[in-house]
Amino acid sequence: MSGNGKAPASEGNGRPTAQLDHEELVVRRGRRTGLYVIVAVHSTALGPALGGARLWCYRTPGDAVADALRLSQAMTMKAAAARLDLGGGKAVMCADGEFSAERRRGLLLDLGDVVESLDGRYITAEDVGTGTEDMAVIRERTRHVVGLPPSLGGSGDPSPLTARGVEAAIRACCERRFGSTDLSDRSIGVVGIGHVGARLVERLVRAGCRVLATDIDPGKRVSAEQLGAIWIDADTPMTTACDVLAPCALGGAIDAGNIGELRCEIVCGSANNVLADESLAESLHERGIVYAPDFIANAGGLIHVYSEIHDLDRARTKQLVDGIGETIAHMLDEAEERGTTPLEAARQLAAERLERARRGEPAAA
Repeated sequence: MSGNGKAPASEGNGRPTAQLDHEELVVRRGRRTGLYVIVAVHSTALGPALGGARLWCYRTPGDAVADALRLSQAMTMKAAAARLDLGGGKAVMCADGEFSAERRRGLLLDLGDVVESLDGRYITAEDVGTGTEDMAVIRERTRHVVGLPPSLGGSGDPSPLTARGVEAAIRACCERRFGSTDLSDRSIGVVGIGHVGARLVERLVRAGCRVLATDIDPGKRVSAEQLGAIWIDADTPMTTACDVLAPCALGGAIDAGNIGELRCEIVCGSANNVLADESLAESLHERGIVYAPDFIANAGGLIHVYSEIHDLDRARTKQLVDGIGETIAHMLDEAEERGTTPLEAARQLAAERLERARRGEPAAA
């Protein structure tokens, strides 16, 4: 499926519409499960479209399509801004509540069939609801998958490097707001203690931060406190008073309903599409809140699987991830010089690189 138009709201619950300007959109019922499998390929101008495989229960199939559209577009921006020779894509598997291990395996194989049918234009990896072992199952149906377990020659879990990149971004934002990259005694609210959130908590506690953590799953409290975090109320996490707010769960965490109640100096986390509406970046700017564009701050995971594709060594991969801090600092400088928001500055950088690629000019210039 392809064309122009609007898709339903992402993730339901009144999320903003997603623009359909993609190269390909595949929506298929899996032959093993009868569940919807969706792959959105936003752009291959810079290289094959890379993006994670998300397993989630959506209110409607339209919400799942909208999620794939928005997230794949964000992956294009992320790869371009990170100066990687990759395009943007996303896979979504529509779960139907609790299901058996056999049914889960069938759904992963259904996705593998769809990925293989795209003949390398899309490469999948882990995302919300999936992990490295799931990638091994998908690998049974297609070779176009990364983030495999090391036992299968893959690079394993990308979460540690994603968290490392978010920490680098937080340090850059702190230097802009507080004049130093030192995180000692900074208060940081981490919302979402999943794969990346837990790793980020661990890194921040080690850096001397006072970490305030929460998750919609109260079962995460024990592990968060064991890492050294202070558990906070999950009902109002976005309005917690802190130096840095780090949304690390699903997108749309900051919306029109809570943006006026934020009590932080910086917003920088690992979640995709942190802002429910991109116009909210201007609201953050007006309030003097430093915002690190999420598609740059969370690019460590993308760099991780990029290194698997191009067989980069660990030292070079970490160097690229640490460079996220430099990119954020550059975006903040550009935003100030251009009199715009960091989000707009980041999007301009990515768009300029994509346009050069479309014209056949060197994209990394």
